[in-house]
Amino acid sequence: MNRIVMFAGLFALLSCKQKKEEVKEAETEKYTVTSPLKIDTSFTSEYVSQIKSVRNIEIRAQEKGYLQNIYVDEGQYVKAGQLLFRIMPKVYEAELAKSQAEARAAEIELQNTKTLADKNIVSKNEQALAQAKLDQAKAEMSLAHLHLSFTEIRAPFDGTIDRIPFKLGSVIDEGGLLTSLSDNSQMFAYYNVSEPEYLDYQTNAKGRGDNKVSLLLANNQPLPYKGDVETIESEFNNETGNIAFRARFPNPEKLLRNGETGKVLMTIPLKNALVIPQKATYEIQDKIYVFVVGNNNVIHSKNITIRGQLPDLYVVESGISENDKILLEGVQKAKDDEKINYDYRKPEDVIAHLRLKAE
Repeated sequence: MNRIVMFAGLFALLSCKQKKEEVKEAETEKYTVTSPLKIDTSFTSEYVSQIKSVRNIEIRAQEKGYLQNIYVDEGQYVKAGQLLFRIMPKVYEAELAKSQAEARAAEIELQNTKTLADKNIVSKNEQALAQAKLDQAKAEMSLAHLHLSFTEIRAPFDGTIDRIPFKLGSVIDEGGLLTSLSDNSQMFAYYNVSEPEYLDYQTNAKGRGDNKVSLLLANNQPLPYKGDVETIESEFNNETGNIAFRARFPNPEKLLRNGETGKVLMTIPLKNALVIPQKATYEIQDKIYVFVVGNNNVIHSKNITIRGQLPDLYVVESGISENDKILLEGVQKAKDDEKINYDYRKPEDVIAHLRLKAE
């Protein structure tokens, strides 16, 4: 019995000693603390974009009739003026022949009337009327010739043929869609930019350097050619708060096609941007937090909003200020409402030792 009491006392003594050592160790452990830093910088932002051909038109029939010939195939590259389709021209050929005959008859009538008018057999008004009939006949002939020309559908520019819904022998109505034609020599990328980023982009042309942008394709591979921001629409969308940009990209290998999607990578200049090291943050359920040192060296977690991302750095939109002190090292083992001892490092020194050098 005495031995049991002795062992129990020894165990209690050892436990008490261990707890004191743990408390002492916790009190002597020091964390590294720094502050957010304001700098002029820039970051690359991604924007989902719709890719369109510089020219994409519908090829439609201008006359009604049977589709007699198809001279091209889907996906084929064609040249300007190349014959694509023919609508059966027999009716229009007959109308042209009829109008030509009527024009010849009107011309003969005018010659006879002119001869009689010169001999004062008929009045000059009769001659003028014959002239008007000839002019009308010629106009009808020109119109018939135009209708006949519409039976041949040609490419208005160099481009690539899209799907052809009709087959040979199909009855085509006037205005019927025969196919589409895309000029893919260059491509437009349309994307929407938020109002704050638009203002940063427009008011700091020197910071962004130029209007060049990059394009990330759907397979996450970059297009090897840079594009130029050409236009910005005149109005913001009231529902989204965004404004549309348009960039033009060269497409010499015809890799891009009308209707593709991608991501435009655009450099946004920032003045007085608030940046913090990424390693000073932690994430819970898609939200990003930092530990802020408060009164009596007690730390509290705080949710922050990220505006952009740089290598090793976050650009902070809201949640903290440059006067706050945030935990830099030991974020993973720190606990909310914990009192800590710390060493403070200037944010300039911290960022200087990251992979990205602040300028």
